[in-house]
Amino acid sequence: MKCSFRMKFAGGSNLARRVRVAAQLAAALSLFGCTVGPNYVRPPADAPVSYKEMGDWKPAQPSDQFGKGSWWEVYEDPQLNALEAQIDVSNFNLKAQQERFEQARAAIRISKSNYYPEVTGGASVTQNRISSNSPLFRTNVSRSNYSDYTIPIDASWEPDLWGRVRRTVEASRSEAQATAADVANVSLSLHAELAMDYFQLRGLDAQEDLLQSTVVAYEKALELTQNRYRAGLASAVDVAQAETQLRTTRAQAIDVGVNRAAFEHAIAVLIGKPPAQFSLPSSPLRSVPPAIPPGLPSDLLERRPDVAASERRMQESNAQIGVAKSAYYPLVTLNGSGGFESGVFTTLLQGPSGLWSVGANASEYIFDAGRRRAVTQQAQSAYRQSIDTYRQTVLGAFQEVEDNLAALRILNDEEVVQQSAVASAEHSLALSINRYKGGIVNYLEVITAQNAALADEVTEVSIQTRRMQASVLLVKAIGGGWSVSQIPRV
Repeated sequence: MKCSFRMKFAGGSNLARRVRVAAQLAAALSLFGCTVGPNYVRPPADAPVSYKEMGDWKPAQPSDQFGKGSWWEVYEDPQLNALEAQIDVSNFNLKAQQERFEQARAAIRISKSNYYPEVTGGASVTQNRISSNSPLFRTNVSRSNYSDYTIPIDASWEPDLWGRVRRTVEASRSEAQATAADVANVSLSLHAELAMDYFQLRGLDAQEDLLQSTVVAYEKALELTQNRYRAGLASAVDVAQAETQLRTTRAQAIDVGVNRAAFEHAIAVLIGKPPAQFSLPSSPLRSVPPAIPPGLPSDLLERRPDVAASERRMQESNAQIGVAKSAYYPLVTLNGSGGFESGVFTTLLQGPSGLWSVGANASEYIFDAGRRRAVTQQAQSAYRQSIDTYRQTVLGAFQEVEDNLAALRILNDEEVVQQSAVASAEHSLALSINRYKGGIVNYLEVITAQNAALADEVTEVSIQTRRMQASVLLVKAIGGGWSVSQIPRV
């Protein structure tokens, strides 16, 4: 606890000297800077030297878009860029969070208002009649009927002797900064969600394109089987099997539209539009994940808005300890009143009608049944809880980065193997068709090869989609180019 005290008195006439003494006493009390409670120091959070899942990755240079916050531009997709630009303008969840920040900023001004006196004024007019039988009524002096005109001005001020107001302002400021980080976190989450939905939709477009091209191939296979049947080289069973395979694949292509419509509707809501007024033309996924620089683990503490929000709320909880401890000290209040009072309206604002009084009072709890101690213990426990929450948030951030680094690395390896599997399945299908044309095997072998080839191709599309989504999640996990320097100094 740090305290300082300075006071200076000046002389003068009796009334003037009293006014100056009162003003100087108020100024002195405002300089009596005692701030109880612990000063905030950010607790350490263990950060590894490097990410385990980085493996043999070469560190990439950060793209300019990361510094600007428009991280989605690294995917070089104009349609995605246009959609992402609408979130900051039209998304209602983001607007609601921004209004929460405005409320938190207003709370700072409310807290700061306690630095200053409260002054009230008014005016009153009363007509009075005193009982002639009153013990204090004097027939020759008193009047039973009189008027009273009053313009009172009252002032009350509680000097911040023990730092209660300063700690409250500190807590309000920290909460506002945490709310600003919440806005950034909501924005990051919404932009990432839109990118995830967008790439999932494009993956479904690629899957539908694959199924449609497969339907064309199956139509040719059915035509071949029918020709062989008419020539007496194939049975009706072969034709029925070819027709079943074709119709099943057509149904699969139609079924893709169910999930695609759901993602299209989700994107519409994210950009603040009714689903009925929004549509995206089909465009199969062709992108590959760009290089994403994860940086150092220690940088993550400054780049994640949720971590920053948790850290700011630690400071808020620490300030609340000081607020609780200020209750142990006397409550000092300065009061002053003045104005004009007269029984005749025409003389109300004349000098002799003036009145004033200045006073002070101090109070201290003698017995509170342990309430202040309990409130202080509650604040201290809340602060320790905020430390645990902060450290858990940091650990969760490290986990998300590691998860998506691993996903990108493993999915990249998986796609290489899957491409080989697709090539092998297509080769097997070509051999089976040739064997069927030569009359060596029945159509069941062709169907088996078709199913295997289609399944491998669908899996390849799924892996490509998952790689793009893992890339988006990695961007989100490292903060999307955000940093604590963007928190406003409220």
